[in-house]
Amino acid sequence: MPIRQKVFFLTIALLLLVAIIELIRRRRLRVEYSWLWIASGVTIIVLILRYELLIQITAAVGAVVPTSTIFFFCILYLALLSLNYSVRLTELTRQVKELAQEVALLRAEAAPSRPAARAAADSPPAC
Repeated sequence: MPIRQKVFFLTIALLLLVAIIELIRRRRLRVEYSWLWIASGVTIIVLILRYELLIQITAAVGAVVPTSTIFFFCILYLALLSLNYSVRLTELTRQVKELAQEVALLRAEAAPSRPAARAAADSPPAC
């Protein structure tokens, strides 16, 4: 890989890492998710600095050109990321449903139990 390309891609990768760290620092990205993004940024840097490693991986998977290997691993990464978020979304949906049911039960318990008090609360004030 020509040095000009290495410098360009390395600059982009380092900016990505700085952006990730800044998001963590500002608490816009939770620490539990940050390891995945930091690992992605470090992997990009390693592949930029050790291009021959990418060539070896390309030969190992049987691809013809390194860009095919990168493209394949990017699609695999996005698929795994989508699966991870789907699992988390399913869990959060279940939690919201349970919380809504619990709130409904608490409201039902807190509501006045006498029909007269409920009717008086629902009727408009007399003028």
